[in-house]
Amino acid sequence: MSIVIVDDVLRGQLQNLTGPVHLCDNTGKVLGVVNPVPDPDEYGPLEPQISIEEANRRIASNEPRYSTAEVLAYLEKLP
Repeated sequence: MSIVIVDDVLRGQLQNLTGPVHLCDNTGKVLGVVNPVPDPDEYGPLEPQISIEEANRRIASNEPRYSTAEVLAYLEKLP
């Protein structure tokens, strides 16, 4: 991978990106695409989607359970 060091002006333009941006020359030709690196601090700690109580209820229930292989086999049969 090549590395290009950007000057302070370009760095300022790229600093607060929220999505991909095209880098173009003065004719509008796309030279590349910059994807901002996500900042993990913006997302905070991840929490489970269900409570411990709900997880335990599901484990104790008699509801049907399917393995990954069973789910994939089922999906492959769908039209």
